[in-house]
Amino acid sequence: MATDWHDLPSPPALPGLFAQAALRRGIRGSTLPAFGVRSRVRVEAEQLARYRKVCGYPDNGLLPPTYPHVLLFPLQMALLTDPAFPFPPVGLVHLGNRIRVVRPLGGEGPFVGSVHAAHLQPHEKGALFTLVLRLEDQLGLLWEGESRLLCRGAKVPGTPLEKAPEDPLELTEIDRWQAPADTGRAYARVSGDYNPIHLSALTARLFGFPRAIAHGLWSKARSLAVLNDRLPRAGYVVDVRFQKPLLLPGEAVLFASAPAPHGQFALHGADEVPYLSGNWHQVG
Repeated sequence: MATDWHDLPSPPALPGLFAQAALRRGIRGSTLPAFGVRSRVRVEAEQLARYRKVCGYPDNGLLPPTYPHVLLFPLQMALLTDPAFPFPPVGLVHLGNRIRVVRPLGGEGPFVGSVHAAHLQPHEKGALFTLVLRLEDQLGLLWEGESRLLCRGAKVPGTPLEKAPEDPLELTEIDRWQAPADTGRAYARVSGDYNPIHLSALTARLFGFPRAIAHGLWSKARSLAVLNDRLPRAGYVVDVRFQKPLLLPGEAVLFASAPAPHGQFALHGADEVPYLSGNWHQVG
């Protein structure tokens, strides 16, 4: 079914959307809206430089492959806070994330960014759906992302699908780093994602966490910054599954398979707690 696009003159301001998200309560249905939101977006050089620093990316003249998530975050919030969206934004669990870099991510725009929801399906703990993000330039699709989100307690018809396990490759440690207590606040300042579970131990305890936890997309971005030399400039996919939260402060250890067109990686704690696992592969 074709998506009905709601075109916005510019990305909406986040403070108002956060206020709407905080006021949303309860599940309002079991059907995703048939529309998406779309707007022109442009890179701000200063914000990009701060993002590179927080995530460890080099300045190689290209946008980091995870950066379009930041560009499109206001559009994501606009969709999630729309009255027609069935699930409340607060409390959604980010289970996985996939990005596809179609062409080299050069330039600062303007681009056209869009977000819509798809692939609603049952999950053993609720309902699973996907936010589909796209970034386009004058030549067409440049980048695409998919965030798999779980709404606990929601009910949709059907049977939960089980993904076939991937044949594991041999992984070796390639890097480790410390994630200080202010990691969540630093990433929030460059991404706009001020979810309280990431900001301090006090606010995280309100949601059942003993300490603040790192953003999943920061953990993915920090890992891909280390893997940067193993990834091509374009024509590839990176898919990750978020497992356990990285409590702050904490240590992260990155493991990866040998450099190749296809590979796997995993981020663990020093005590072997698995934070995320993922893979990369080239596509035509």
